[in-house]
Amino acid sequence: MKKWIGALLAALCMVTLLPVQAAAVELPLTSRAALLMEKTTGQILFAQNEHEKLEPASVTKIMTLLLTMDAIDSGALAYDDVVTVSANAAGMGGSQVFLAEGEQITVEELLKCVCVSSGNDAAVALAEKVAGVTELFVEQMNNRARGLGMDDTHFVNPTGLTAEGHVTSAHDIALMSRELLTKHPDIRSFTTIWTDSIRNGTFDLANTNKLIRRYDGATGLKTGYTASAGYCISATAEREGMELIAVVMKGETADKRNADAKALLNYGFSAYALVSAAPEEPLPALPVTMGETDSVSLTLPPDALTAVVEKAQAAALERRIDLPESLPAPVRQGQQVGTLTLCSGDTELMTVPILAAEDAAGRSWGRMLTDLLKMAVFAG
Repeated sequence: MKKWIGALLAALCMVTLLPVQAAAVELPLTSRAALLMEKTTGQILFAQNEHEKLEPASVTKIMTLLLTMDAIDSGALAYDDVVTVSANAAGMGGSQVFLAEGEQITVEELLKCVCVSSGNDAAVALAEKVAGVTELFVEQMNNRARGLGMDDTHFVNPTGLTAEGHVTSAHDIALMSRELLTKHPDIRSFTTIWTDSIRNGTFDLANTNKLIRRYDGATGLKTGYTASAGYCISATAEREGMELIAVVMKGETADKRNADAKALLNYGFSAYALVSAAPEEPLPALPVTMGETDSVSLTLPPDALTAVVEKAQAAALERRIDLPESLPAPVRQGQQVGTLTLCSGDTELMTVPILAAEDAAGRSWGRMLTDLLKMAVFAG
């Protein structure tokens, strides 16, 4: 099994794509930094000052949500777990849902408060529930960021309230947004809420992300604002099976920030499509010479079969399969035996390795002797 996993990972590394050119067009953006990413592939479709280290304000809470959902996924936390609000959480300023010290509230409702109303008090209550104290939670935030390759990022708190050294970039926000959506798709059940309530309907919540109501296909994700950070957003939307992540940082106003996010999303949906390289028919078995078995079945890396292409290219796709007539034994499971190339006209868009799905051992001396004897008998 370890050999198979290693071979598969090696094969995944051999997948090649025709690179999509980021920032290939000029978009009328007014915000300081921006980035557009396709979620499934992680392909960057547009970038502007994407690595500049800026304050993210409450967009920080994407990492808070990610760690909370990680804890739920691991079984360390459950949606119906009850959290007793600490004095520290209740004392958070900025946007809040006015949690009181000693108030009891479920993890599910706290997630709703963070996703919909961007409650700083709710974010700290979740952080304390996950890690015990916020200092340990912030350490986990930075560890998770490093694991995702968020090299422009340093977190100081789980809320995004202004603090010295609390910075990230449009590029890194896209990375953690993609991780949250990919690993924990259930988060959309919270991020797509327009209005709701807590405390048995006595306290109303309204989504700070107005694109949820005003942009077709919107799925989230998180807004942010402080006087020093300006207006920020990680806006996500899905159409025709393709989900995009549009990050905007240091916008001048909420309306300009939202206009920039919509411009990014509109560009992505109008110019690009998500396509699959998978062949319409199953791959044929490949004959094996001098093997204990006559053939091996073939497979493709399951996580390497999609690509982002320009819509003009997507209109005329062809798949070219290159395989030998046979394979000499022994054959190892996960061994590359051929290639599948996705083409649009004369342009190769994507090349994927074709792998042996099983082992095929070489014939033993006893088997070869038996075969020779059979041949002699038939010849006689």
